[in-house]
Amino acid sequence: MKKNWFAGGSGIAVSGAIMAVIAVGLQYFGNPANMGLCVACFERDIAGALGLHRAEVVQYLRPEIPALLLGSFLAALCFGEFKPRAGSAPLVRFILGMCAMIGALVFLGCPWRALLRLAGGDLNAVVGLAGLIAGVGIGTVFFRRGYSLGRNTPQHTGAGYIMPALMLGILALLLVFPQVAGEGKSGVVFYSVKGPGSMHAPFLYSLGGALVVGFLAQRSRFCTMGAFRDLLMFRHFHLLLGILAFVAAAFVLNLVLGKVSIGFANQPVAHTNHLWNFLGMLTAGWAFALAGGCPGRQIFMAGEGDADAGLFVLGMIVAAAFAHNFELASSPTGIGANGDVAVYFCLAVLLCLSLIHIRKVA
Repeated sequence: MKKNWFAGGSGIAVSGAIMAVIAVGLQYFGNPANMGLCVACFERDIAGALGLHRAEVVQYLRPEIPALLLGSFLAALCFGEFKPRAGSAPLVRFILGMCAMIGALVFLGCPWRALLRLAGGDLNAVVGLAGLIAGVGIGTVFFRRGYSLGRNTPQHTGAGYIMPALMLGILALLLVFPQVAGEGKSGVVFYSVKGPGSMHAPFLYSLGGALVVGFLAQRSRFCTMGAFRDLLMFRHFHLLLGILAFVAAAFVLNLVLGKVSIGFANQPVAHTNHLWNFLGMLTAGWAFALAGGCPGRQIFMAGEGDADAGLFVLGMIVAAAFAHNFELASSPTGIGANGDVAVYFCLAVLLCLSLIHIRKVA
């Protein structure tokens, strides 16, 4: 069997650096500052564009999300790793996706955005990353006690095509109903005319850049949650090399572009409530750990044919709608009116799921 260079130390470091360059490029060409690639933010924007929530400042059919999945799908097909599978506690994974999204929107970003915020000088990201590591750490405690969602099983090939087909559908909607300048709706699709949702890089750059990221991430197994889990459980630094390369490359490029502003206050699309930055990402990190991957990794696994990962992705999109319809999501002014209650509820759910799925060895 031919060795996968991308999965080695050098390969994952190079992949992380290239992904960072693409992400910073997306920011430079129009995506919101420190939001070149953010799975949680972009899935939230897609939910708004589809009318699942009516927060007018975060509605756009972000092509990056479909392209990430399709890039992974193409890589899996090219290298014989497209393996349709399902059946590992699918409904639980949907709920984990919901908890992960709620926590991420309290912090205002997924782990990738936390890294990009850090590379842009936003010190609130340090608090968020500390929460992420703490959440993954809690997950490792339950792993050691026997936590498992069980094995999935092979499925008919057609099952693996469902998520790629859904992503192609999103791209089709964007092309059939493109945004009209100054208009908040085009056909059946909602668009922001102000705020983060109105800021986006050109379609072809977003599509092409994210396809490359999806391809590289599938080959390298890039995963923020996996990096911290492996470090905490096994003292393995392999996946962490990709994270370090990502932050370093993004920071250097931001310096070149004059986009570094170090501090806590007045950071783009961020708040300074340290407690909820920490607890939001702790919630998300715990959910990522229990599900077996960060939101990016879940997209890439869905591209490989993993229907359970696809349900996690759909859970995140549904939760994004809940977060804005029920005032759970944060904004630059602070956490949402019901964000604290939502985090406490999600933590209780995660504790119950962790305990319920401990499997005793006979």
